[in-house]
Amino acid sequence: MYIKKLKIGNVELENNLILAPMAGVTNLPFRIICEKFGPGMVCTEMASAKAMFHNDQKTKRLLNTEGEKRPISFQIFGSDEESLAYATKYVSKDADIIDLNMGCPAPKVVKNGDGSKLLLDLEKSRSVIETVVKNATVPVTIKIRKGWDKDHIVALEVAKMAEELGVSAITIHGRTRSEFYTGKADWDIIKKVKESVNIPVIGNGDVTNEELAYKMFETTGVDGIMIGRASFGNPWIFRNIKHFLETGEKLPAPTNEEKLEIIKEHIELAIKEKGDIAIKELRKHIAWYTKNLKNSSEFRNSINVIENKDELTMKLEEYFKTL
Repeated sequence: MYIKKLKIGNVELENNLILAPMAGVTNLPFRIICEKFGPGMVCTEMASAKAMFHNDQKTKRLLNTEGEKRPISFQIFGSDEESLAYATKYVSKDADIIDLNMGCPAPKVVKNGDGSKLLLDLEKSRSVIETVVKNATVPVTIKIRKGWDKDHIVALEVAKMAEELGVSAITIHGRTRSEFYTGKADWDIIKKVKESVNIPVIGNGDVTNEELAYKMFETTGVDGIMIGRASFGNPWIFRNIKHFLETGEKLPAPTNEEKLEIIKEHIELAIKEKGDIAIKELRKHIAWYTKNLKNSSEFRNSINVIENKDELTMKLEEYFKTL
C-alpha cells in the first residue's frame, strides 16, 4: 500500500524508495550495485557548482552515469548564482532530475555559505533556488534539513518557498545542521512539511530496516523515503523494504555467498572505472559489507595493506571460506 510510483515533475519513478546522495559513497560503482536491488531512483554524489564552472574535471567525472539505469538525480551544491546557473545548464543535458543540496552539514561546505548554511539566510536561499529552477530543463528538487540549529528551525518556510518557486519535490532530513547525524531524526517536522505543501515530500533519517520504513510512511504520510547510511554494505535494503511493504513478509538476510558475489562485482566495477587506485576507496565498502561477520576486524586490518585486485579477491575468497 505504501510502495507506489512517484511522479516528480514530468519524471515517473517505478517506486518511491530513493538512494540518497552521499559524498565519497554514492559513486558510479556503488549506484550500479544498489540499482540491482530496485530503488526507484539513485542520486549522484554532490558536485560543486563552482568547481564545474571552473571546468574541474574531477568534479565532472562524479557525474559519469555510464551503464546505469534511469532515472538518476544529479545533486549540485553552491551559493554563487553565476556558477549555479552554469552548473544547472551543464547537468541538465544528462540528468533526469537536478537536486539542489541545502542540507550538507560538512564544515568545508558550510564555510563557503553552501549546503545547510543556506538555511540561515532565507533571502539567499530564495535567490539560489530561483537560479536553479530558471536554468534547468529538467525537474528541480531540493534536499534540506530541519534547520540550522534548535533556534533556526526553518524547514516549513523553505518548503513553502520552494514550492512557490517551482521546485518539483522536497527531501527533508529530520535533523538540524548542529546535530549532524547524532540523536534521533525528528519525524514530526517531516510530517509538518508534508502537510504544508502540495508537491511530493520525501522523508530522510533513521530508516534502517523494513519496520522503520513502514513506520515512517505511517506516521509522516510522506510520498517517498530516501535511504542513506543504512545502505552502506547493504544494497539489499531496497529489495527488502519493497518486499515487506508489498507483502508483509521479511526476506531472509543475504547469504555469505550472495555477499561475496556482490563484493566481487563491486570491486570489478570500481576497478573498471578508476583502475587499481579504486582499491583504497573500496576498503570502507568492504568493511561495511563484512561488518558483524566472524573475525571481521582482523580481516579488515589484513586488507588495508592490499593494493591490487587479484590479491584482494583472493583474500576475500579465503576469508569467506572460513565463515
